[in-house]
Amino acid sequence: MLSYRAGAMRALLAAACLLGASLPVRADWDKIRQSGSLKVAVYKELAPFSNNGEGIDVDLAQALSKKLGLRMVLLPFPADEEVADDLRHMVWKGHYLGYGPADVMLHVPVDKHLMSRNEQVRIFAPYHVETVRLVRNAGRIPAFDSIDALAGRKVGVEKVSISGMLLLGEGNGRFRDTVRIYPSAIEALHKLKEGELDAVLAKRSEIESVFRGDSAFPLHDVAFPRMPRSGWAVGMAVKKDDTDTARLLQKAMNELSESGELARIFARHGVQVVKP
Repeated sequence: MLSYRAGAMRALLAAACLLGASLPVRADWDKIRQSGSLKVAVYKELAPFSNNGEGIDVDLAQALSKKLGLRMVLLPFPADEEVADDLRHMVWKGHYLGYGPADVMLHVPVDKHLMSRNEQVRIFAPYHVETVRLVRNAGRIPAFDSIDALAGRKVGVEKVSISGMLLLGEGNGRFRDTVRIYPSAIEALHKLKEGELDAVLAKRSEIESVFRGDSAFPLHDVAFPRMPRSGWAVGMAVKKDDTDTARLLQKAMNELSESGELARIFARHGVQVVKP
């Protein structure tokens, strides 16, 4: 009898543990639904995706919230040194300054290495593929066959950026004397538009948002040994065990993509969406 009771007790305890482990999954979504709002984390200075409460990701956050029948609450935040820090602050733990976490964070690289190093979060629903491109003033640089065409040219890049790292490191630093560094890629692109630069290396979305297809400023694919030409996908992230919220957000994203609304959101900001 004692053996039976002990076995029964162990079974009950195991069942209770399983139930307890599953409760937060539903409880997280229930809490969001009952609050009536979806808290969405977006980067503060990431034009054309999010900047001063405007951009592609802001419009996307609004569309996702509407799909879920919720009111959008935007949580803009400054980028930290690494994406892992941003995920910790805005997805699973909260910032030491007192804000966050959000229910979902947008513009997260959908990268297997990032996923494996951040087990507290679920990264999913890639909605755009970003790439690095060169845009030139066709009057200043009439033709572009290779990166050699940039020799002696004033080329703008954003400080502490992929573009800056690639160009400054190219060919043992052969372009360092002519590279001009700006606080943002958008500022560099406007300087190109005003005639102060010959070219700019930046993300394609940044270029498109400023020039919007102007034939006087053509775009070019530039091959760098350390940069995959296919680019990188961005998606969203929630807490690892928040499976219901992830499932519903994935469904909403699929519907936005299939209906063409996702492409229209990008187009409003002059950018062509590139689906993964």
